[in-house]
Amino acid sequence: MGDLAKELMAKLQLHTDFVIPIFGGIPVPHSTVVTWGIMAFVLILCLIFVRNLKIVPQGPQVYVEMLVGFIYNFIGDLLGEKGKRYIPYLGTVLIFLAVSNVSGFFGVTPPTKDLNVTAGLAVMSLCVIIYSGIHEKGMKGWLKSFVEPMPMMLPLNILEMFTRPLSLCMRLFGNILGGFVLMSLIDIAAPAIIPIAFSCYFDFFDGLLQAYVFVLLTSLFISEAIE
Repeated sequence: MGDLAKELMAKLQLHTDFVIPIFGGIPVPHSTVVTWGIMAFVLILCLIFVRNLKIVPQGPQVYVEMLVGFIYNFIGDLLGEKGKRYIPYLGTVLIFLAVSNVSGFFGVTPPTKDLNVTAGLAVMSLCVIIYSGIHEKGMKGWLKSFVEPMPMMLPLNILEMFTRPLSLCMRLFGNILGGFVLMSLIDIAAPAIIPIAFSCYFDFFDGLLQAYVFVLLTSLFISEAIE
């Protein structure tokens, strides 16, 4: 049992891949390197699939347009006409999270297992939510919304603004970390007979579900901000 715990803790530790030799040395964690790799992978796929686009979709273009259509329909229905400007950002986050969360199936440590990654995504979402409210209502109208429906709601409304991204961050981090821990335990206990069903659930189904929920909640918060 002691060896099992040590091996699990070793997998959960955040490792530094290399150090950039400037400003006294900037450590680059493994999650950052994996994030760069995922961004490069998605960018390469985009460059490949958007070449030679045709008016009548053929081949891989059909699946690309299906994906884009799903993203626009899913997020557009939540945000309405006023929120269409935020679909590209939310769609990008959805694709990044989907690829990141399922990377564990291919033996790559999901970057969303790192709290710093999910916190960064939550802060970005908070900035977009604040911007959407200011853009729609103006600075004066946005500030006024904190005392609605009554002035005594001011502390609660301010607290809610910061608890929302915190909940986004911890929900995504907790679910991905939980799935990673369970799969690591299965890998350690039975490395030769890892049930594929477990990996498909935690790496694919749950990973895609958490990406969906993150974007869903962010869209709802933006929709509320621009109402």
